[in-house]
Amino acid sequence: MAEWAGATSLEQVVLAAPRSFCAGVERAITVVEQALDRHGPPVYVRKQIVHNTHVIDDLSRRGAVFVDELTEVPDGAVTVFSAHGVSAEVRRTAAARGLPVIDATCPLVTKVHNEARRYAGQGRTVLLIGHAGHEETEGTLGEVPGRVTLVQSPGEAERVEVVDPERVSYLVQTTLAVDEVSGVLDVLRRRFPALTGPSSDDICYATTNRQVALRAIAAEADLVLVLGSANSSNSLRLVEVARRAGTPAHLVDDVRAVDLRWLAGIRTVGVTAGASAPPYLVDQTVAALVGLGARAVRERTTSTEEVHFTLPKEKRPR
Repeated sequence: MAEWAGATSLEQVVLAAPRSFCAGVERAITVVEQALDRHGPPVYVRKQIVHNTHVIDDLSRRGAVFVDELTEVPDGAVTVFSAHGVSAEVRRTAAARGLPVIDATCPLVTKVHNEARRYAGQGRTVLLIGHAGHEETEGTLGEVPGRVTLVQSPGEAERVEVVDPERVSYLVQTTLAVDEVSGVLDVLRRRFPALTGPSSDDICYATTNRQVALRAIAAEADLVLVLGSANSSNSLRLVEVARRAGTPAHLVDDVRAVDLRWLAGIRTVGVTAGASAPPYLVDQTVAALVGLGARAVRERTTSTEEVHFTLPKEKRPR
């Protein structure tokens, strides 16, 4: 009870907008839902379709089966590639087995893959700014094996070696923070003045928009709650952005993970959600904060998203 009493100083909630699902996530989830409706369960999905435990649990209940590798997929089973993309080798393996594949790769990730092949085809060294182990980076590295080098930090950018300093290009994992990428790029541009990059930013518009909105609410909040799962790169980046702005921030899967002790002495709580987190998680969290005494809930809008991606050709109406 003392913890609850400590939270009674709460006065208002500020919501970041935009927040929650982006167009690529909505597209990927729709792909799995329609595959289940059309083909019936089970439908096999390589890796998590998006990085959110609630989405995965919901689709699992409906008959989606999430696997790490294609070896776990039975012959002839409908197979979906996740929004984070796969390597060319995975595609070849699926084709060799004759698996009926539906590719839910986000078009913005596909753009990065295409750029990797184009730069490598020009004989350039390709430096990928990203995080090791993330499915998106694994897919990009696998587009042209041996021709793409992962650079994770300014320190690695200082040490990376290239064959020809005059023929170097860079790519960026779509879910990184703008500030994080800038630090690495500053080093690479200093070391390789001839460095070239994509004509448009690789960082996903939704990732950037959510970071901008987060900065806006962090400036007026005493604490920020980010709805998202621990393996969601873009959600983790939101927490980092808030903390770099000097505002305490916590990543929570849902309202049940909120520690009331965090709210002691807090008057304004900022709330946002990563691009893979369902909107209802925000609604539940706001309702709980209102229940704790918040008398005002307002939204801080920094941009409006009107992006829509068409479904993969396998899922378009016939």
